[in-house]
Amino acid sequence: MTEKKLKPGWRRVKFGDVVQLSKARCADPLAEGVERYVGLEHLEPGDLRIRNWGNVADGVTFTSVFRPGQVLFGKRRAYQRKVAVADFSGVCSGDIYVMETKDATVLMLELLPFICQTDAFFDHAVGTSAGSLSPRTNWTSLSDFEFELPPLEKQHKAVELLQAASHAANAQDEALSHLQAMRKSAIDYLLAFPEDGQVARLETVGSMQNGRPFPADQYADHGLKLLRPGNLGSSGYLQWAEGKTVCLDPAWEKTAEDFVIQPGDVVINLTAQSLDDGFMGRVCLAKENDKSLLNQRIGRFRCNEELLLPEFLFRCLQTTRFRQHAHANCEGSKVKHMFWQHLAKYEIAVPKLSIQRDVIDQCADVDQAIDGLTRRLKSSRDMSTMLVNRLAGVR
Repeated sequence: MTEKKLKPGWRRVKFGDVVQLSKARCADPLAEGVERYVGLEHLEPGDLRIRNWGNVADGVTFTSVFRPGQVLFGKRRAYQRKVAVADFSGVCSGDIYVMETKDATVLMLELLPFICQTDAFFDHAVGTSAGSLSPRTNWTSLSDFEFELPPLEKQHKAVELLQAASHAANAQDEALSHLQAMRKSAIDYLLAFPEDGQVARLETVGSMQNGRPFPADQYADHGLKLLRPGNLGSSGYLQWAEGKTVCLDPAWEKTAEDFVIQPGDVVINLTAQSLDDGFMGRVCLAKENDKSLLNQRIGRFRCNEELLLPEFLFRCLQTTRFRQHAHANCEGSKVKHMFWQHLAKYEIAVPKLSIQRDVIDQCADVDQAIDGLTRRLKSSRDMSTMLVNRLAGVR
């Protein structure tokens, strides 16, 4: 872009001309009274707030100091889009750059995090990263990133609008977190053991079908979806995100007809790398457009529907009590496995079908509210991204 194409008062600058790395270090954070540390795992993609941190007293080797207002950018695996603004002091991982503006009369510090959130900045960071397993970008490469810098008065207006959009999205995010917590509590309450003793072992009201292996050399981008552990979402429903979805030739629907997942099926993940990743025992309900093939390491429950409705079982297996049972009964050291023998003895409430339907409806109402708020939050995030790209001086 040539200079004559810039708006009046705007100029094209390199990132390194207006931004610098903080050189503050702390050899012994605990002795110097530093209480908190931040690692890459504490930064959430797309969220400028630092919601989690570790305690220095628990032991840490980090020495890079950050202070309120400074911008933290995850240089390792930049595609994760981890940028945050510190609102407290601490030390952080060497995989995090601590950045600040060189001159606040040239570039407002409040505008810096939004510039770092633009698509162009991330594209540049990812494009200049080196390494296969754990790619990192370096400061020299980031310094060469070019963008259009508006005059200071326009920066003030842009920051005001961008912060308002960010606050609105954050408020919706907080509301969604509260609603999800309420959903968890509601399920635990509604699925508690009834006083009349209507309880049964799972093996007396249902069974489980194990998946089968499918040829990896036939994976394709289109066709009949293959249900794998990564497709079981934490919300309790299947997800088919780009990069996590593989398909097979539709002919497999006849070849492996006994392994075709249909809407209303309840499935469970039976294998996980660890108990901490949240996948072990994760249970999902298949909905419309979820037709897929039941892959190995995933089980599908079969219910005696005269006694137990599949969707009621789905809710029973979303409880905290079931998750604790799953974690307590899996086998393996490096890779965790769970089998039907671990699930068959699990006891669930089995009330009358009319009561089961009532519980299903109440849980569905909560899920519908969460779904609606999730869509609104996505719209707010999309709007924020659009504003960031248009107002932060980056096209």
